[in-house]
Amino acid sequence: MQTLQLEPFKGVKKVTQEEYFTSGHRTCQGCESALVMKLMVKAAGPRTVVLGSTGCMYVANTTYYSTSWVVPWMHTQLGSSGSAGLGTAAALKVLMRKGKIPQEPINVIAFCGDGGGVDMGLSAISATLMHEGYNLLILCYDNESYANTDIQVSGSSPWGVNTTFSPPGKKYRIMNRRWKKNMAAMLAAGHPTCRYVATVCASFAVDMMNKVRKSLSIGGPTFIHSLDPCPKGWDYDPMLSHELGELAVETGIWPLYEVEDGKLRFYSKSKAIAAGRKRKPVREYLERQGRFAHFIEEDIEFFQRKTDEMWEKWLIPGVIPFTPEEKTALRLAVQ
Repeated sequence: MQTLQLEPFKGVKKVTQEEYFTSGHRTCQGCESALVMKLMVKAAGPRTVVLGSTGCMYVANTTYYSTSWVVPWMHTQLGSSGSAGLGTAAALKVLMRKGKIPQEPINVIAFCGDGGGVDMGLSAISATLMHEGYNLLILCYDNESYANTDIQVSGSSPWGVNTTFSPPGKKYRIMNRRWKKNMAAMLAAGHPTCRYVATVCASFAVDMMNKVRKSLSIGGPTFIHSLDPCPKGWDYDPMLSHELGELAVETGIWPLYEVEDGKLRFYSKSKAIAAGRKRKPVREYLERQGRFAHFIEEDIEFFQRKTDEMWEKWLIPGVIPFTPEEKTALRLAVQ
């Protein structure tokens, strides 16, 4: 099946005006994931089929006989975004081969939250990325918790975060001692035939839309991981969603990059950081969120040290954590 050739938008003024995710959804005020859905399908265009696994963006975007989706949309089970997307791409291919529908490029996008993608859906996503003959995008909108079921900790939750499953107490101030799962880098490194893996944040809207367009044009299964500030789960004023997305990138906590045909490129402010520009202190990011309100100075210092290691000690800054034995010989160059 052919892919639509979607050229990158040359700045915000060149973005199409048509909307395919419209009013009527029931997301929280300031919900960044709703903006991700809007930008994702705006970038893809009208010849698109969207599949959504159970999560915030399923529950909030559909009610009985009502939906905000203008394009064809289908709900699938929690953890099955990869298999549902692959099955849809395969079904379209068969229908075209049998002459049931016209031969034309149709985008297939399957989205999942971090609970349904980083945790439960990881095996299905991994299997899907091995099938080179089918064109589809899997997009993980990551609000760093199981937000649909009352903010439980996930494999994508930050170290030390306050969730309903990791509340700070008198005896143990820090309950979640796991560092965030390195999802995009893990999939890029572990699936050498996958042509495109990227990270995005809707605070950098044109960058995000252009990565969606590239992922749908390149051919084969692709994966995009989006960091989505969540007013409810992160406990902040909804007006700060955009600012927190920017701060996640500016502090180096969330690097923006793509791996295209095995080549790594940093984007936006992450490109400047990789080139040596000073990062903002993580304190500016952490102290704006109630989920880190229990942090004391040593916790902030630990979080800063771990973030520094991503950029100063990892084999590829902010992406690949392995430290080479011969440090001077194996430092990789990035474009």
